Amino acid sequence: MPHPLNSTLDQLNQIILGKETQIRLAVACLLARGHLLLEDLPGVGKTTLAHALAAGLGLKFQRVQFTSDLLPADLLGVSIYERNSNEFRFHHGPVFTQVLLGDEINRAPPKTQSALLEAMEERQVTIDGTTYPLPEPFFVIATQNPQTQIGTFPLPESQLDRFLMRLELGYPDAQAERAMLAGADRRSLIAQLGNDIDPATLPKAQAEVAALHVSGALLDYIQALAAATRSHADLAYGLSPRALLGLVNAARAWAWLDDRDYVIPEDVQAVFACVAGHRLPSRSSGRPDPRTAVELLQAVAVP
Repeated sequence: MPHPLNSTLDQLNQIILGKETQIRLAVACLLARGHLLLEDLPGVGKTTLAHALAAGLGLKFQRVQFTSDLLPADLLGVSIYERNSNEFRFHHGPVFTQVLLGDEINRAPPKTQSALLEAMEERQVTIDGTTYPLPEPFFVIATQNPQTQIGTFPLPESQLDRFLMRLELGYPDAQAERAMLAGADRRSLIAQLGNDIDPATLPKAQAEVAALHVSGALLDYIQALAAATRSHADLAYGLSPRALLGLVNAARAWAWLDDRDYVIPEDVQAVFACVAGHRLPSRSSGRPDPRTAVELLQAVAVP
């Protein structure tokens, strides 16, 4: 029986060329009910990937350009007094969607960044004492430019921890770049995406992912990885329990994409760097080092 998301993955690979692993990780992040942070230089396809993912899965999509003057109300919505009804009426902001692209999230000040915390964790928004549920599924894809660029604000740890995965796309290889240069504009191809996904497919897939079996021995391995991060000499702190829960769910999603109903150590290893990397700041520099996650995988033995 063909995998229900095989056609979607194939279509995404036709738009974002030469990035099969990153695309699969992005889909796994959605299946695990997490949120995705894309960090890279401008122009490597971060926004295109977000838009293509939403279109390929038939999800409602909204894009917000984060700037230094963006206010929380611009994102969440605002209550406006209406004279005819003599009452305040809440006008929903762009956060009320299924896929929210926060473009260049680190160009907004911390107050605006923190407006997403409740939405990402609780999947709801509270305005003036009233709580409004967000659509299902709710998936935040945020892009950020390297912190060395002018006009950026570093994401606080509490915000970073809300992202299940952090990915870098990087430059395409020579063959993929040549195909891109010789072909049609990649964003124009998004409109041609065929959406043959039934609306019930994604919620069903997310439920199946959550139910995948994880053995006790595999949980021992995950806890050993966590212990290694917490005792590492050059790390300011290790992985939190929320990060470990995210790691388990991401490994389940990776296994599900391999059409298995159980998780193996290779699934954990496949997702570990993008789940743990941004949560492990160096004690000396204060910033995460991508090489640390790779070193930890090499140092911790599989039970």
